[in-house]
Amino acid sequence: MITIHNLHFSYKKKKIFNGLSLSFSPGHIYGLLGKNGTGKSTLLKNIMGSLFPSQGSINVLGYQPGKRQPAFLQDAFIVPEEFYLPDVAIEKFVSCNAPFYPRFSRPQFNTYLQEFDIPLENSLQQMSYGQKKKVLISFALACNTSILLMDEPSNGLDIMSKSQFRKVIAGAIDDNKCVIISTHQVKDLENLIDRITIIDEGNILFDQTIDDISSKLSFRISFDDEETKKAFYKEESLKGNVIVAPNTYAEESKIDLELLYKAVVTNGNNVNTVFKNQP
Repeated sequence: MITIHNLHFSYKKKKIFNGLSLSFSPGHIYGLLGKNGTGKSTLLKNIMGSLFPSQGSINVLGYQPGKRQPAFLQDAFIVPEEFYLPDVAIEKFVSCNAPFYPRFSRPQFNTYLQEFDIPLENSLQQMSYGQKKKVLISFALACNTSILLMDEPSNGLDIMSKSQFRKVIAGAIDDNKCVIISTHQVKDLENLIDRITIIDEGNILFDQTIDDISSKLSFRISFDDEETKKAFYKEESLKGNVIVAPNTYAEESKIDLELLYKAVVTNGNNVNTVFKNQP
């Protein structure tokens, strides 16, 4: 569905990607993780065709995004971190924009607004940033595009809204849709995504499915000094040392994305070795 090969991209003299290759398949919610400024937003914009690589290729749904063909744009949607919505009623926004998307569903849009507690009769400019983001997310999902890109979608949402967001996204995925969510707030994506890609300084540090992570890594509290020393990552807590370690005994443990991210960023080579060596 999305194939990126040997991608090179720079902002003037600042190199962002230097030969990046990556692919995304339908039926998945991908978590694109990394601190601010590591290239997450740049990657999404290249996929969407609003930025153009200096070298390499991007194929999305059989299209070259940079050509901005209407058939491609009708089947892809991006919810950017920074956005502008006009000073109009929600009804007016929908009537002006929905006709461009052939699979837009008004009943779905209304349902998502209800999930987010947004009154349909409101004007967009009367809303807070968080409320506007909920409207844009609702519209994006109701467009039913095959590709949905979301850049820091949980920014500006309160605790209850983040819970609503996870519920809405989980219910919207199907076998024909590919969702990529970029964020540095890793806790917001737990129990939602099924593949983790970690980017740092334009490089892919880690790219694994949730199932593989669960089977090959253990997230637990340890009181054993020797075990702690051998862990990929450790963090002191009141209950003992919280560690990320090889899942030697095939135990089930709840994945902690924040700990995983820290383990990969600080000790990525050793973490990745587990996935290379085990079947």
